[in-house]
Amino acid sequence: MLSYFCAAILGYLLGCSNLALYLSRARGFDLRKTGSGNPGASNAMVSMGWGAGVAVAAHDILKAVAAVLLARRFFPAAHVGELAGIACVLGHMFPVFFAFRGGKGFASYLGMLLALDWRAAAVLMVLCAILTFLTDYIVVATFTTVFSAPLYAFWRFGLCSALILCMGTLPILWKHRENIRRLRDGTEIGLRRASRGEHRVK
Repeated sequence: MLSYFCAAILGYLLGCSNLALYLSRARGFDLRKTGSGNPGASNAMVSMGWGAGVAVAAHDILKAVAAVLLARRFFPAAHVGELAGIACVLGHMFPVFFAFRGGKGFASYLGMLLALDWRAAAVLMVLCAILTFLTDYIVVATFTTVFSAPLYAFWRFGLCSALILCMGTLPILWKHRENIRRLRDGTEIGLRRASRGEHRVK
């Protein structure tokens, strides 16, 4: 039990790091009060440009990769990687250092999958890229990923892995409730519209 506890704490603390907030504060504003209000890669891209968005996405992916790999290295126990990865996702979404107001968890969820099974994650990333290109909305790729990953985990690793991944799926869906509303109302900002820079702050 100690291994699982330590792995969860490690993953959560890594998840609390938020480059989107660091960058926006360095530029004199709070990303949580701009655009969609989400301190993640999508809003960073809309508010600060493609460079910031890519940097934030890479940071969020890599911290989840680190959580899984470090947990497996120092706390070798069954499913410890999945637990650390999900803890990282939850740390990103509900960071104690930022009053529990974090991002929506998609990039970190992808990073966790990348560390758990890079081949399956690569397929999902290609699918996400295609869906985002066709629909113009990252949120469509998000929903596809968080629904399909637990199903794949159940088939590949068993029920326990699938249940752990579902611990990330449900809060991610809850965090995206406003995206669902904006999609319904036709007010969601797509990538092509964001790339024109009309919503950029800095």
